[in-house]
Amino acid sequence: MVKLRLRDNEKIQDAVKRFRKLVEHAGIKKEMRRREYYEKPSEISRRSRRRAERRARLSRLSANSSNTSGGIGVTSN
Repeated sequence: MVKLRLRDNEKIQDAVKRFRKLVEHAGIKKEMRRREYYEKPSEISRRSRRRAERRARLSRLSANSSNTSGGIGVTSN
């Protein structure tokens, strides 16, 4: 739960800005978006599986690019 106390001589705009940062940091906006619509358990697992596959693919690509010498791969005779 996010709590905000108005400081002495603090402008409302500054307090709203602080509140937005607190809400963002606490993850409340993300949670609200996630709960906005019902998502079937199969959709949740499918999304997490796809996210894991993408993460593995990206790590595999970055590992391959770090192993190469940076050239195009053409050898000279």
